[in-house]
Amino acid sequence: MEMTKLFGGIYKDKTVLVTGDTGFKGSWLVHWLLKMEAKVIGFSLGNITETNHHELLNDSYDAIKGDINSLSDLEKVFQTYQPEIVFHLAAQSLVRFSYENPLETLHTNILGTANVFEMSRKTPSVRVVVNVTSDKCYENKEWIWGYRENDPMGGHDPYSASKGCAELVTESYKKSFFNSENKLLASVRAGNVIGGGDWAQDRLVPDMVRAASLDETVVIRNPLATRPWQHVLDPLSGYLTLGAYLLKGKKEYTEGWNFGPNLSNNVTVETLIGQAKSFWDKIEYQLAADSSQYHEANLLMLDCSKAHKLLKWEPVWNFEKTLDKTITWYKDFYQENKLNTSSDLEDFVQSAISKSLPWAI
Repeated sequence: MEMTKLFGGIYKDKTVLVTGDTGFKGSWLVHWLLKMEAKVIGFSLGNITETNHHELLNDSYDAIKGDINSLSDLEKVFQTYQPEIVFHLAAQSLVRFSYENPLETLHTNILGTANVFEMSRKTPSVRVVVNVTSDKCYENKEWIWGYRENDPMGGHDPYSASKGCAELVTESYKKSFFNSENKLLASVRAGNVIGGGDWAQDRLVPDMVRAASLDETVVIRNPLATRPWQHVLDPLSGYLTLGAYLLKGKKEYTEGWNFGPNLSNNVTVETLIGQAKSFWDKIEYQLAADSSQYHEANLLMLDCSKAHKLLKWEPVWNFEKTLDKTITWYKDFYQENKLNTSSDLEDFVQSAISKSLPWAI
């Protein structure tokens, strides 16, 4: 399989800066970019979980430790490496953590994002910036249909509010600076992303597999909450598709974009964890009333018609395949000390080729 030919071969030899490279999604993105022979630069606080996907992969690239809240830290990286495209993933990404640490969340996700934009516009080499926010940037009205890119920004909890604000900052920088400076800036929004290598606290799948590895039972707070579950490689294929269009100078694509799963992937927490047991019989759970005073959304999904029509993008794996790949990744890791990341990526690309998706052929 010739990975360098994906996305029209546009990422080969490109200098790509990935902020948040040591995070869950960031580590998968870096791994994929390296397989396509991009020149990757990482920028993050470092490994923030005891077991870390980035550390396990041990990929060879320049991973710089720094803080997006520090303009001087960012300036050194931009000046030294002169990136052509920036994927901005660095963020405080946990809803419940944001209730405990609202100022840190708001500062990092809003002003930290502005810092990345500021250095991008001041660095002549930068042509494209893709800002990764969240489906939680939308004002959630608990609708039964998906949110579209032109729906209002909002946010009940500090995390969601910070992502809504980050979208407003994106639009401001695009109109105030990027359009006149011949740089292309767009934002991307994804749903509940799962897959191997996530060990964050207070996330369903990491909590579930940690418990299984210890022969413990995971406690589920909101069993009827419905989420748009998708494998991490699906939204990443969207980000890379959009990045490829922007690198080709497609100014009309400097907008917000949803990259979510098909409707059949929208299932309840209880459904997901019940089916997960079929892939790893050690998974056990019990239901408990949520004693927390924190509000969490019960229903949230995205309308991805725009990406389907204009970018010719669509998700590759259905819910069963997504769950199979995710749970099997952890099962093999805990029981056999095996890392399925590269093989999962190859399987994903092969599935995309079989579906004749434009980015894969």
